Amino acid sequence: MDFKELQKKLTINRKNVWEKNSKEQVFEYAESYKKFMDISKTERKAVKNSIEILKKEGFKPLDFYENEGKIKKGDKVYYINRGKSIFALVYNDEISKGINVVGSHLDAPRIDFKPQPFYEDTEIAMAKTHYYGGIKKYHWFNIPLELHGVVINSKGEEVEVSIGDDEKDPIFIISDLLPHLDRNKKSLPEAFEAEKMNMILGTIAISYDEEDKIKDPVKLNVLNILNEKYGLTEEDFISAELEIVPAFNSRDVGLDRSLIAAYGHDDRICAYTSLTAISEVKPKGKSPAILLVDKEEIGSDSNTGAKNHFWIPILKRLLKLEGKDVSVAIEEALVNSTMLSSDVSAALDPNYKDAHDSYNAPKLNYGIVLTKYTGVRGKGGTNDANAEVVGRIRKIWNDNEILWQTGELGRTDLGGGGTIAKFFAEKNMDVIDAGVPLLGMHAPLEIASKGDLYETHKAYKAFMENN
Repeated sequence: MDFKELQKKLTINRKNVWEKNSKEQVFEYAESYKKFMDISKTERKAVKNSIEILKKEGFKPLDFYENEGKIKKGDKVYYINRGKSIFALVYNDEISKGINVVGSHLDAPRIDFKPQPFYEDTEIAMAKTHYYGGIKKYHWFNIPLELHGVVINSKGEEVEVSIGDDEKDPIFIISDLLPHLDRNKKSLPEAFEAEKMNMILGTIAISYDEEDKIKDPVKLNVLNILNEKYGLTEEDFISAELEIVPAFNSRDVGLDRSLIAAYGHDDRICAYTSLTAISEVKPKGKSPAILLVDKEEIGSDSNTGAKNHFWIPILKRLLKLEGKDVSVAIEEALVNSTMLSSDVSAALDPNYKDAHDSYNAPKLNYGIVLTKYTGVRGKGGTNDANAEVVGRIRKIWNDNEILWQTGELGRTDLGGGGTIAKFFAEKNMDVIDAGVPLLGMHAPLEIASKGDLYETHKAYKAFMENN
């Protein structure tokens, strides 16, 4: 008996992405991804740039087809929900037969302005903040920061604020205590208090004339600068969404440039790969779709998060264009649909191998990660995908020579986490998680493999094209 042949036949043999793919092709794709990331540091910016990609590929807003009163094979539809989430679909077959949808999220861990952020202390103007999502607070001290978002002024007008992304702009800092004065033994939550994550805004008073003595002159100078640039008053910032993000652009990592460090890989790396996949897709059956949502990092609540299901009324409107009985057909559409909940996974880190079950942990450079379940400890709070779904996706990827692997989010009793998957399984859809493995997830700079990035694009495309 040839035991080598038997081993090849019976055991799993994963291939490294660099064994198969053209380095030039992978690197070219990675460069376009890096450009997208550098201009998409908030969910609003990501939506805006995603729509530009879709428009270039011939996608039109849903109301365009509703005005025409029909939809036909090959038509490309998109819908924007409140500027922070998107649903897009290539119409190929009746909606009631189901759709193949890839769903990811556009928000990322960050720091937000509080509703009344401005104050002055020791003649320094500061901004009070509130962190968003699961972060290690110490990551955010003494790094360069940018400020982006929108403010609704007293007239009800939307004013876009963007400071720090232009080389001529100033940056911002949340200062840390020097090690010489920080020798007391403290736990991390005590050493890095959320209420001390206040950002420096300026140090010059609006006037040093003795006759102009006023309270908080440095704060007033900052407000005056903002008023001159944006026409805003302090009260206007109560109706604002202002996000503090790292002032880093995407960079290659390593002497071989095989990795990318960027802010917001989680989960814009899956959003971008799904965007490029649907741009190239040639469906053979069910209509392919993508869903890009907000608020995943804080539980998917709100009217722009996955729990809202704003995309279901979109399917109903498409069914109406088909002339179907919407009340019946929508249930058929959901039960016949399959979703890849496209979220990132924690790759095996050589510095922290003990945080993983190495037999079930994904590795960099071995392709997209298929995750049957997430959750915590005893699979709490998760979608545990049916074996039939796992088998179907596995067959599609194997038939299309996609490099893939399986994964869990750390050792069973160590931690865990969730994705948007369970909110779609609740609607009677077949759902499984599938995304890119990362090092340093939720850090201001996360690390991804260019090879895994490219393989994920191909995996999503293969899924969209096959029932």
